[in-house]
Amino acid sequence: MIDLHTHTVFSDGEVIPAELIRRAAVAGYRALAITDHADQSNLEMLLSNMVGVVDELGRANNLEVLVGVELTHVPPRMIAECTRRARALGAQLVVCHGETIVEPVADGTNRAAIEAGVDILSHPGLISDEDVRLAAQKGVALEISTRKGHCLANGHVARLAREYGASLVINNDAHAPGDLMSLEMACNVALGAGMSNEEVVRARQNSAALVARAKG
Repeated sequence: MIDLHTHTVFSDGEVIPAELIRRAAVAGYRALAITDHADQSNLEMLLSNMVGVVDELGRANNLEVLVGVELTHVPPRMIAECTRRARALGAQLVVCHGETIVEPVADGTNRAAIEAGVDILSHPGLISDEDVRLAAQKGVALEISTRKGHCLANGHVARLAREYGASLVINNDAHAPGDLMSLEMACNVALGAGMSNEEVVRARQNSAALVARAKG
């Protein structure tokens, strides 16, 4: 299992990075990205605390660990600059909190994140055809989420991704050790969203490719 969307006590998660990494390794995970919630106010704090440290923790646990952020409720007009700043500060993966149907995310967030070239648009909700088409063109991966609430629009996201050729990834959006879902269960969530076995395999390959690109 590869999970490219997780949280620690540096935002609203329950455990410190060392514990999250250890628990993921024991659960048989291959790779993990720590992507705490970020905006302009805490990007530097998050990344200065993570860069270098999580790499060492990952090596100690035989787990590939990426330093990332999830830009969350950032006003759409500020997403591009936050994306550039996060990368300049050492983020290996930039996720943007999409327009999930269970939170009051600002209209236009999905489009702004795709235009900014984030790596993953998380739980994009009832994303439009036009935005999925643009994500396919720009190589932005769309998330199939196993998290309660966010997963309610998975079927819509999977259907449009198939129609327009957008890349999908399957993430847990883990906030606690119990959120580290098994590979089998994560795949079942994707299948329940209407993805085929082949599409699930491809989504897993997309996650592996993002890890390889970040580590390259």
